[in-house]
Amino acid sequence: MPEPNGQPRRLIVTADDFGADVCVNEAVEIAHTQGVLTAASLMVSAPAAQEAVARARRLPDLGVGLHLVLVEGRPTLPADQVSRLVDTAGFFRTDMAGAGARMFFDPVARRQLLAEVAAQFEAFARTGLQLDHVNAHKHFHLHPTIAGAILRVGSRYGLRAARTPVEPAHSLALVDPQGHHGGLSPMRLMARALGRRFRRAGLTTPDQVFGLAWSGAMTSDRLAGLIDHLPPGLTEIYLHPATADAYPGSAPGYRYRDELAALTSNEVADAVAKAEVQLRAFGAIDANEAASGPRGSR
Repeated sequence: MPEPNGQPRRLIVTADDFGADVCVNEAVEIAHTQGVLTAASLMVSAPAAQEAVARARRLPDLGVGLHLVLVEGRPTLPADQVSRLVDTAGFFRTDMAGAGARMFFDPVARRQLLAEVAAQFEAFARTGLQLDHVNAHKHFHLHPTIAGAILRVGSRYGLRAARTPVEPAHSLALVDPQGHHGGLSPMRLMARALGRRFRRAGLTTPDQVFGLAWSGAMTSDRLAGLIDHLPPGLTEIYLHPATADAYPGSAPGYRYRDELAALTSNEVADAVAKAEVQLRAFGAIDANEAASGPRGSR
């Protein structure tokens, strides 16, 4: 269904964790070439990152962005250069609250954070891929110190778009009326503030993002239902597709293959056609178009 102003609804469909494993990379290619996937977010230091980059070079219409990893992963810099951010094994901490507090209050940790963010942007630049967008693993870019580092470093690498995880509960309720989708949570308030900050910096960011409530369980009926009830403006839906339901570092209980099946299903393709949805990557959204969506949620 077109927007009231006659413009089609714009939808970015993103796969996170690109590079985490070959089974993730395989799913990204399948979902893009045989389904509705338009973008993928690359973990530059993940085990299969180089293989992901090789695939991306064969997929010129796939918008590839940077999936910053600052929790539950290995840093790009040597561990001794980010000592305030990692555990004794050299991995980023899994305690996001503790890690976030250290990044906010500890000036050494802040300097190390800025250096690590710069190293990940630089690693992406070395791939030769066009930077489509940025987001962070576990939405850690909601942290104001991390968001500030992204803006400071990203400006040197041509950053033009970033995810703001504002997920409207009323849209989820239209698809799943029996579900419990929460109210105005602290995360939603932080996400709205982040959106305002990104827009003031001139970045394109979606009016709404789906994938939080149903993370790891974005089935065909849910994805098709969201597209059937897509709000006006620019929307991003993110998923975690893979060709296997378990791989090193995978999240327990995630239905990776079901999410791949959703991206390639006839049900979802029919929903896109029926709703007259315009599938895009972030790089295909110009500034005027991004600003044409509703302002109420901003």
